Amino acid sequence: MTFWAYVVRCADDSYYTGHTDNLERRIGQHNLGEISGYTQTRRPVTLLWCQDFGSRQEALAAEFQVKGWSRRKKEALAREDWADLHDAAIPPRERALRLRSGRTEGGEGIPSKGGECISSEGGESILSENGQGIPSEGEKRILSDGDSPIRSEEEKDAPSPPSVRAERSRSTLADETPPPVIVLVRPQLGENIGKAARAMLNFGLTEMRLVSPRDGWPNPSAGPAASGADIVLQNAKVYDSVAAATADCAQVYATTVRKRGVTKPVVTPEQAATEIHAAPGRSAILFGPERSGLETDDVAVARTIITVPINPEFGSLNLAQAVILVAYEWSKGLTAERGLSQPSINPIMPPAPQEELDGMIGQLDAMLMAAGFFHLPDKMQSTRRTLRTLLTKPGWSSQEVRTMRGVLSSLAGKKPRV
Repeated sequence: MTFWAYVVRCADDSYYTGHTDNLERRIGQHNLGEISGYTQTRRPVTLLWCQDFGSRQEALAAEFQVKGWSRRKKEALAREDWADLHDAAIPPRERALRLRSGRTEGGEGIPSKGGECISSEGGESILSENGQGIPSEGEKRILSDGDSPIRSEEEKDAPSPPSVRAERSRSTLADETPPPVIVLVRPQLGENIGKAARAMLNFGLTEMRLVSPRDGWPNPSAGPAASGADIVLQNAKVYDSVAAATADCAQVYATTVRKRGVTKPVVTPEQAATEIHAAPGRSAILFGPERSGLETDDVAVARTIITVPINPEFGSLNLAQAVILVAYEWSKGLTAERGLSQPSINPIMPPAPQEELDGMIGQLDAMLMAAGFFHLPDKMQSTRRTLRTLLTKPGWSSQEVRTMRGVLSSLAGKKPRV
């Protein structure tokens, strides 16, 4: 099955990014206003860029990556202008350094040792085919194993050495906050890491960080348990402390059900999700080891505690369950905008005209009369009234009325029409 990541240009000249398994139908839904959210008030839309992927996870990851790009980068992507795409990703500080050092901005990277060039995403070095930092054919795909997660714009001005950040564009929604980071602190089993990754991707979260995993990383047991959420595992990063894993996050939440001698605000997953969407900067959510949960020192790093209202007689949640609860609450604020799939809802057919309903009731009444159903004359009127009340409750559609009349005809012994 093919899945698509796409960008559309809206009527107000802003951009919207999404993913789908039926591109033509999806664009049509945007133009008909059937998708609530950003594009519904900005129609018509036109397709700017699209790319096919072999799995929904890859398309979703591409959506999240491109969604945070600047307008210039999106337009360069649509033109397949890889040099301009690379140049557009250079942060202002690095651009100023290049100008001061006499470097040009024509798509050339700053050479590092071995002829490598600074990449357009994540600050990682990529050795390109031409030595100029321009993506090769293999790098033109939006996703690769080396892609880094998109960081927030606020981090660009941090005093630490600059890494290349993706800029935001007008295509992002009112909720500009990047998705939260899921931090697994000293996880014990690879299977649980895989299951947590699956829970994350179910609800649109792709950035996992691991603090001192017991069995090291990568762990061969994680892949099968992830059930296809490979993009999360491939991009997972390992840290040696909670402080290091959350250093770039403005808000840190710790999930725990125990009081650990620290005084901090305590919220439910729903309340935390609301705060994450509203707060500036990136948020991190800490989950502790399977057996003991977070230690007091781990919780001390956080600013807020997330606690799930739970049965006091049995308050044990496994790691993946805890992750999925928090991820689901976060996703509820983005379901319509991010295009996360929902069960299809069949349209409710309008009720049949009264004439059709009366015809069906009259047909049944005639059959009951012929069968001797109204054997008590003094009860006939009240029984008919009861039957009419019963038959008018469902709000039959025209199709349902026709079906029921066909059933009645068959019961009466009439031959069905050919």
